[in-house]
Amino acid sequence: MNKIKVLVVDDSATIRNILTALLAQDSEIQVVGEAEDPYDAREKIKQLNPDVLTLDVEMPKMDGLTFLSNLMRLRPMPVVMLSTLTSRGADTTLTALETGAVDYITKPDVESLIAQQDSFKELLVSKVKQAAGIHLKSLKLSNTLAIKPDLSVLPFAGSGRRNHLIAIGASTGGTEAIKSILLRLPSTCPPVVITQHIPATFSARFASRLNACCQMAVQEARHGQKIYAGNVYIAPGDRHLKIEQKNGMLYCLLEDSEEVNRHKPSVEVMFDSLLPYAGNVQAVLLTGMGQDGAQAMLALKQQGARTLIQDKATSLVWGMPGKAFALNAQTEQYPLAEIAGKLLDFASLKRDEMQEALNVRQ
Repeated sequence: MNKIKVLVVDDSATIRNILTALLAQDSEIQVVGEAEDPYDAREKIKQLNPDVLTLDVEMPKMDGLTFLSNLMRLRPMPVVMLSTLTSRGADTTLTALETGAVDYITKPDVESLIAQQDSFKELLVSKVKQAAGIHLKSLKLSNTLAIKPDLSVLPFAGSGRRNHLIAIGASTGGTEAIKSILLRLPSTCPPVVITQHIPATFSARFASRLNACCQMAVQEARHGQKIYAGNVYIAPGDRHLKIEQKNGMLYCLLEDSEEVNRHKPSVEVMFDSLLPYAGNVQAVLLTGMGQDGAQAMLALKQQGARTLIQDKATSLVWGMPGKAFALNAQTEQYPLAEIAGKLLDFASLKRDEMQEALNVRQ
């Protein structure tokens, strides 16, 4: 089997050496070169033809974002960004994902990196392998959707029933997939709750950036917060998001408990909390690695929820939706560009019409 060829791009020789040493410990990976700046990287990409780039966000001569933009335009390839866990780092990383990076990994300082080598290595290797498995066609399609999303807001006459809820789960590639859906939802849309695998320092910035460009009001969910139509509630990056109904109202509950499926927040936890109200729920699984949310989606379907998955052709990583498909947990699957419209069409149905529509699909 051919090894995954990786080019490490970072202005710090110490970081380059550490990353190279960690990646070299995996028998399926070959670090074919190192580059100290984007100009060096450009020449080595031509010479070495790597499968994956690890790219530092902040570098001299040309910043990582400018280089990434040029790379995605001239020679699209899987790029894993390395960024810091700061507010500035969060914005830069989210911009990198918008520009075409497939994933990111938070980079500790050198001292912490040396102390946490084992856990960092496991994460780094998994991200690189996942990136290498992304087909160029999927990457190009994802970049096209990110660079030229359909900005038109869809018409919506209003929901045919009270407390109708849309719940979305996503991981790798999910920030841009979520954005492409929310951009099309009007301010009259039923409420949307979202669990995206994202660090705690990123989730508030992610919500703020979406709020600036969407008609719906997007926010990071707060514990005990009432849920209203026209609003989107995103799980904080270090808490599970659950939904509870009290006195005829829906509320967000945040839980600081153990990881589920190796994630906190976990889609599984959010979906499981919706089981008592499944008959009034649309659950969606978008692109992402792993299987988080798939088993709970099946349970929701069995309890009468409408369950949608993003199709393989438009998913950057068909892990989570693919696992749901293997379980037959979905009532339907659609290309990403169609999901917003399908959600609104179903939300407009009255309860009896909704059940009739579900019966046809199952």
